[in-house]
Amino acid sequence: MRERKGWRLAIGALAFGLLPALAADDLDALMTALAQTPHGRASFIERQHLAVLDRPLESSGELLYVAPDHLEKRTLKPKPSSLIVVGDALTVQRGTRKHVMQLRDLPQAAPFIDSIRATLAGDRATLQRHFQVKMKGTVEDWTLELTPLAAQSSGVAQISLHGKRGELQSVDIRQSDQDRSQLLITPLSP
Repeated sequence: MRERKGWRLAIGALAFGLLPALAADDLDALMTALAQTPHGRASFIERQHLAVLDRPLESSGELLYVAPDHLEKRTLKPKPSSLIVVGDALTVQRGTRKHVMQLRDLPQAAPFIDSIRATLAGDRATLQRHFQVKMKGTVEDWTLELTPLAAQSSGVAQISLHGKRGELQSVDIRQSDQDRSQLLITPLSP
């Protein structure tokens, strides 16, 4: 009896020792699956829950991604606008007004943009450079919980990305002040 208990303890210790390695393999497999899609187009609905408002702000439009670093968010409702990120440049356009800024000058926006671009590109190194990365689930149905390493400067407490296989389906951002936003993503045919 004592010998069986010893074996169970040894097997249990071995299994617990392997769990981090298995999680790392799942994260690598997920990053590989995500990297297989070099571009994509999707519709989105975004809900911003702000403490100062009684109900969430809602907008909708289209997202466009071209690997490795081109991301566009075209808001169609309630008012047309666009955000285009290429490299480190962010272009914001509303009506005839157009502003070009550098991401390094936008600590509030950079974590959100970095999280989506690096996830879509399957770029684990970039994710881990900016976030503590925790994967839940499997490659078939996954959630990445990203905690910014420099949370005080960005105001972002946590970003949760959810998807299935190589497809991102939602992004939830919780701010340090408890405001949050949710982006629901539906792929569009090419």
